[in-house]
Parts: sequence; C-alpha cells; structure tokens
Amino acid sequence: MIIVRLVGGLGNQLFQYARARHSAEINKTNLKLDLSEFETYELHRYSLSHFNIIESIATENDLRATNEFKERHFHFDADYKSIGDGVLLKGYWQSEKYFIDISDIIKNELQLNTAMSARGNEISMLIEDSNSVSLHIRRCDYKQGSYSDQILDALSIDYYIRAIKKLGAEEKNLKFFVFSDDPQWVKNNLKLEFPVVYVDHNKAETNYEDLYLMSLCKHNIIANSSFSWWGAWLNNNPAKKVYAPKRWFNSNVRNIDEKDVIPEAWIKVE
Repeated sequence: MIIVRLVGGLGNQLFQYARARHSAEINKTNLKLDLSEFETYELHRYSLSHFNIIESIATENDLRATNEFKERHFHFDADYKSIGDGVLLKGYWQSEKYFIDISDIIKNELQLNTAMSARGNEISMLIEDSNSVSLHIRRCDYKQGSYSDQILDALSIDYYIRAIKKLGAEEKNLKFFVFSDDPQWVKNNLKLEFPVVYVDHNKAETNYEDLYLMSLCKHNIIANSSFSWWGAWLNNNPAKKVYAPKRWFNSNVRNIDEKDVIPEAWIKVE
C-alpha cells in the first residue's frame, strides 16, 4: 500500500497524486489518499474527486501501517524508484520526472468525470476552433504580504509580453484565452493585439474546469503556478508550444534548486 498525503491547491494535489501513482504502479500495490490535512487547511479544498483517479481514502489504521517518507529536497530525487511498499509519501514532488514513465496512465486518469458548465462547453468549442493559447495570470495570493513566508511573486506584465511576442513570431491567427484570479486587473493592464476571451466564469470550487479548458488550448503561457503547469502538461497537442518563467521562485529563495520544475521541451522566458 502506498499512501500520499494531499495538501495545497489543485496543482499541488495533482503532483502528489501523480508521484504516488507511479510508486503504486511499479510496486504493484494499492494507492490510497490521506486527506487529513484538509480538516484544518483553510486555503484550499480537496479537488481530485472531479477526475477519474484511483480514489481510495486512507483510514487511521492504514496510516498506522505505513512508514513516512518525506521529500528530501525540491529538485528531482533520482532515487525515487527505490521507495517500496508500505509508505506514506509527504511532499510536493514538483517535477514530471517522478511520473513521466506512466504519463499515459496519468493523462487517462486526469480526465474529468464532472460535467462541464454550459459556458465551459461554449468556450471549449471556441478553443477547439481556433489557434488557441491559454494565458494564466495568478495574482491574488502572490501579492506582497499575502502570506508571511512568501516565496512566489506575481509575474510582471513584461514576462507575458515577451512570451506573446515569441509565440506570435512563430504562429499565426492566434486567439488568447485568459485565465486569472484577478480578471479585472488583467483587462486593465494587459493589452492584447489579438482576439481574446476572458475565462472568468469559474470560482475556486470549479477550478478543475479552468484547468481542463487550459489543456484544450493549442499552446500555453503559464504562470509560476502548479495550476497552469498542469493545464500545459495535459495539453495533448503534439505541436504545442509552452512558455514558462525562467525563474519560478522570488529572491527570498536561495536554497531551493528549481531546475526540474519546467520540462525540457518547454520554452523558458525571462
């Protein structure tokens, strides 16, 4: 039995699930989810029930029957396959290298099992019928002073302009689909010379729909956010271009190696 302790927002939960799913697969054992953190965690709720995952919830007896294994550091741990059965995984595991061997399984299990809203279906058709680009701007919980140990900052408008210019030089007839937790700020501050659709109908409880819509786009410009990271990773367009920030954390971070966050095929932008 492999148990994974889930915590954080949807993007973090997906990383934790995918990493544990790989361990369960190579050990030919059961996977269970530890949801105990959400009993007191106020920022986000458990969100994986909207996907076709293996959803078996660990009991207290299950937890007592396992040994804890904590993530050793932020960058990829090359010894990850050595973890055997009977383990409770604790960490964030933010690299595709932990589950790239079973990417087909992960992509199959991360299909939605919850019906899309009418507006979501309308937008999905617009995405399918255009040379679509998802653009994600995350601000609200990245603004200065939003949390005491802040290590992530909202990206500058210049980052997005540079990414848009790079993509525009290679692709024609682009149509942008903008996702943000602060859509009015984006409308006021990012002026796009392309057709644009602001995807602003979803709230926190339906964030899975935003992630799915991102994944339908032909190309992706992501924030320094595990949420839009997954939107881009689940994009199955073989010719996709994904633009990501070269620096993930802010200057408060000096002892974290972020080299394994961004997949090699993605394009890093200053």
